[in-house]
Amino acid sequence: MAQLTIIRHGETEWSRDHRHTGRTDIPLTPTGEEQARAAGKLVADRDFALVLVSPLRRARATAVLAGLPDTGLDPDLMEWDYGGYEGLTTPQIRETVPGWYLWRDGVVSGDADHPGEQVSDVGARVDRVLERVRPVLDAGDDVALVAHGHVLRVLTARWLGLPPADGRLFALATAGVSDLGFEHGEPVMTAWNRRG
Repeated sequence: MAQLTIIRHGETEWSRDHRHTGRTDIPLTPTGEEQARAAGKLVADRDFALVLVSPLRRARATAVLAGLPDTGLDPDLMEWDYGGYEGLTTPQIRETVPGWYLWRDGVVSGDADHPGEQVSDVGARVDRVLERVRPVLDAGDDVALVAHGHVLRVLTARWLGLPPADGRLFALATAGVSDLGFEHGEPVMTAWNRRG
């Protein structure tokens, strides 16, 4: 049966330093570039009928370095907009909001470039992505998505029929490669967080 392969982008300075990186458009580090090439080796034997990529350059570079075929950019695959928490680490946020947890507490509004969104907003975006890829999968063809940690975790929850906030259950490493598929026609996870 067809597989939906999801690939998180390789390491950036901010992901390495555990800073919330939503819409800030930063490049891969040299380590992230190596990770992207290694992820490509895990999918080198696959024939993807459709590849969709976040427009942010860390995802686009990962797709290219992984050797994926021509890609379509999909703004619905952009990372969670962290609003006023953009660029901050969880310990920094907890200095003013004790016990803060993204999946439970969400974000605060930021500036015009980072207005912020809640997990339900991210869920609505990934639902649109899944609506676009489902006909390709139903036709028996594989699809690849290259995007970001939190948005792909929400997408996984929605694939499995869970609420968007249940994305908290699926930790995803930089350049992690995962497969979502079917068992007896029902959506399942078939592989998670493989690294090259």
